[in-house]
Amino acid sequence: MNKTLDVITIGRAGVDLYGAQIGGRLEDMGSFDKYIGGSPTNMACGTARLGLRSALLSRVGDEHMGRFIREELIRHGVDVTGVKTDPERLTALVLLGIRDQEQFPLIFYRENCADMALCVDDVDEDFIASARAVVATGTHLAHETPRAAVLKALELARKHGGRTALDIDYRPNLWGVAGHGDGESRFVESTRVTESLQETLHLFDLIVGTEEEFHIAGGSTDTIAALRAVRAVSQATLVCKRGPMGAVAFTGTIPDSLDKGQTGPGFPIEVFNVLGAGDGFMSGLLKGWLDDEAWPVALKYANACGAFAVSRHGCTPAYPSWDELQFFFQRGITRPDLRNDTELEQVHWVTNRHGDWSTLRTFAFDHRMQLEEMEGYTPAKGGAFKELCLKAALKVQDGRDGYGILCDNRIGRRALHAASGSGLWIGRPTELPGSRPIRFEPELGEDLGQFREWARENVVKLLVFCHPDDDAVMRELQEERVKRLYTAARRNNLEFLLEVIPSKVAPVDDDSSAKLIQQFYDIGVYPDWWKLEPFRTEAAWTNAVEAIERNDPRVRGIVVLGLDAPETELAESFALAARQPLVKGFAVGRTIFGDPARAWMAESLSDDDAVEQMADRFERLCALWDGARMQARLNAA
Repeated sequence: MNKTLDVITIGRAGVDLYGAQIGGRLEDMGSFDKYIGGSPTNMACGTARLGLRSALLSRVGDEHMGRFIREELIRHGVDVTGVKTDPERLTALVLLGIRDQEQFPLIFYRENCADMALCVDDVDEDFIASARAVVATGTHLAHETPRAAVLKALELARKHGGRTALDIDYRPNLWGVAGHGDGESRFVESTRVTESLQETLHLFDLIVGTEEEFHIAGGSTDTIAALRAVRAVSQATLVCKRGPMGAVAFTGTIPDSLDKGQTGPGFPIEVFNVLGAGDGFMSGLLKGWLDDEAWPVALKYANACGAFAVSRHGCTPAYPSWDELQFFFQRGITRPDLRNDTELEQVHWVTNRHGDWSTLRTFAFDHRMQLEEMEGYTPAKGGAFKELCLKAALKVQDGRDGYGILCDNRIGRRALHAASGSGLWIGRPTELPGSRPIRFEPELGEDLGQFREWARENVVKLLVFCHPDDDAVMRELQEERVKRLYTAARRNNLEFLLEVIPSKVAPVDDDSSAKLIQQFYDIGVYPDWWKLEPFRTEAAWTNAVEAIERNDPRVRGIVVLGLDAPETELAESFALAARQPLVKGFAVGRTIFGDPARAWMAESLSDDDAVEQMADRFERLCALWDGARMQARLNAA
């Protein structure tokens, strides 16, 4: 059978609620960050980030947390064919904290949870046969029902020529040999657990664990003796993790010293958070193993992925992409606290963004001042009109990819919130309309702390009226505010769109926007998106694109704005912009909503007619852009 998957991981699928405060007791945590969790789930995402075709076999609840896991897996590129929805049980939860380098308190909420109900009927033979490898973890061998499912998957994998691996992942309290309050405990001796594990070890080609995990698998607190006990019942390659001392691999007879095993290079970094480090290590190891690399190379991948994990907050969010890993190998360590390495974090950010926005057709109705100046405007009417704008955008989108909106939170709050989950790209403005120098919307707070309330899918949009000839005082003030907003957006995991309009400040030439773009990169601002004026010459576009690609070859792209131009002028500007592959689409507003808004505010246009007119105009602009892009590609060919 054709192997369409590289690896299927089996077992826990839960939601990690990570304490955001560092250094305090879990009792005192005041806020939590939400991530997907559970060793198999982390490994599925970790291996997908490294380029493997990964899948998860597990169960989630039929509720918000279960849907979160499923959607997040899809965003990471993980196959969810094997993720079953349990109609009766809740998704597992884990509460975690970072006290210091040695203490990481956690509480498992897993009583009768969905993933522990995984059963043999959930294991489809064709699904298992489609994978080159199946990876099990220890927890699902602890209870009869999921154990039977895991054993069935392992037998089917071996039947169809697949490889098998075990991450011992010993959690004493999940085996019932430690209490609820001992979630961070990693070792409690138990003859029952040892015997249960040893019944399965012959089924694996690769077995991975810490020294303590091999102690439980081998039934001895002497590591060499434990490894030899495992070797007595299994011919698997044994990989023993040794914390800061790296890891060793044994493919045959266990020697008298751990130092005689095969090793890979280590990476001396600051330990910030060990939770999830083993899953990061396993992700890198699986990448090397399935690529048939020598064990020193596979261990190099594993050690590096583990280093990323211990240096960052969270489990899955910490794991590197393949490009990031290669960058790390080539450049080396410049500071031991990797999470504060600006250059590395930029690579991490841009290579782990979710979503395909290779085309972006955007209806921009984030305007505030322009609506407020219309005759008949009231705040209530403004909000209602923006809901009509959203209806028009959704009518054109019709469930398809590549469409977006720009909407504010002051007048358009109801429309902004209603757009979440619609599949639209959503940009949200932060500047006070017309302000120069930049002033921010009061809703952001003096410290920009209100970003923590933003939906994660919102893109921070900032419009700057600036010019290369600005005096030093104006330039310094605006750059400081742009940098502050950009930093706050990144801190809250929000993408950032920077719009620059020099033509409203002073006359421009073909170099004006390119010079501004370089100025912002020079102060350390790396927008995910640029929103630029509709240039009139190919030279201006070439200069702007070169400035962006020279500084950030992984940028999301550019959208071209409309400046209230009529459709005929937009058609001309689209034709020129579409020649540049970095230009992904447009963001146009008043050309679409201007006339309908004035008529609707004057109560001479019905709701339905306003939606129809705006949808028609937006649809025509989309057709203009798509046609311009197609013609540009034909000309290039």
